Amino acid sequence: MNPAGYPSEAVPLQGRYHGQPGQPGQPEYPGQPGQPGQPGYPGQPGQPILSLDSLGHLHWFISIKVPKGTQDHLGQWEYLGQLVHLELEVNQGNLLFFIGDVGLVRMPGPPGMLGLPGPAGDVINYDFVRRVGQKYFVSYKERGSFSTAVDFCSQRGLELALPQNEEENSVLTQVFGDVHKTAWINVNNNKAEGNFEADLKNRPLTFTKWGEGQPDRSIQDTGCTMLSENGIWRVTRECSLDAYIVFQI
Repeated sequence: MNPAGYPSEAVPLQGRYHGQPGQPGQPEYPGQPGQPGQPGYPGQPGQPILSLDSLGHLHWFISIKVPKGTQDHLGQWEYLGQLVHLELEVNQGNLLFFIGDVGLVRMPGPPGMLGLPGPAGDVINYDFVRRVGQKYFVSYKERGSFSTAVDFCSQRGLELALPQNEEENSVLTQVFGDVHKTAWINVNNNKAEGNFEADLKNRPLTFTKWGEGQPDRSIQDTGCTMLSENGIWRVTRECSLDAYIVFQI
């Protein structure tokens, strides 16, 4: 008991009148915005713009939206500068373009047949043939003047023989027979044009085998050069003499 005579435990009392209600609390502040959702699944892959059919035809493929009720159509369009066949097919509001065949993808064909052989060339049988390195000396074993020899060669697109070294010079003497032992060689016959130091095309001589006193300095105009026995060269005024005509190839 406390001094007032009341029990020590509080006893709730019933008041006769209710108190006034308190002020309403403040509204909450708005929350933070939520995180964005996860991205959706990727769409289905589109149709290829190029396709190869079972026959090896290559097609272009384009699809666009068109109004329902559009009819199929065939026509000719110019595509990339080329006139191509165009097929239009309406499929659930999509217009499908199949633009012509680009061509067949095929294996290369077999090689063509060999052509028939051409006619055989003329067979030339020389009476004298000698090879020295890459050069041939050939002759019909005919004899004639120097001018005849030059003309005979030019008519055949050949040149009169001209040794370029000791070996060629020696081989050329093999054209000689038992009696006749001279052959015309390709040395300029006009002294004024080269003093017998060039060939008939005025190319300088790179090899000579002049005999003693040759070329003859007393010859002032025309002189023709011949190969004689033992491979010696000499100039003669007698260009009309007969000597062997030998070509070089």
